[in-house]
Amino acid sequence: MWQRIQTLYFGIATCLIFSMFFCTFATIAGPDGIDVTIRYSEKLSYLSLLIMLIIAQIAATASFKAFFLQARVAAIAGLLAIGFQIWLGIDILINRNDMSFSLTAMFPLLAALLDFAGGKKSMIDEMTVQAVKSARTVRKRRK
Repeated sequence: MWQRIQTLYFGIATCLIFSMFFCTFATIAGPDGIDVTIRYSEKLSYLSLLIMLIIAQIAATASFKAFFLQARVAAIAGLLAIGFQIWLGIDILINRNDMSFSLTAMFPLLAALLDFAGGKKSMIDEMTVQAVKSARTVRKRRK
């Protein structure tokens, strides 16, 4: 399973998304000097997107035997991650004066890049396998 680089990409992307369940999204400085933190799991919209993302990431990682399926699931996971990143970006722009945001807000973008790179690598592997199979078929017909 871990012999191919795209499985490593999907594993790292899965770890990034999974870590967001436990990370802080933003911190609000209170008037008394007490900081209030907001976690990703506290907002229902973030939590639902995180659950969808983690399921897509696990599916992309687990479908290592079917290259085309893995590439498609990785593309879906990447698109979900970009959508989540856009949602986070809008929230950051709206609340940029009131909150200080965590670096973990960039994790969906990193996961999307890893998903697209892994999906591309899966497609290259599948095309290579298909080319070798067709070359063998042509050789057998010539004999």
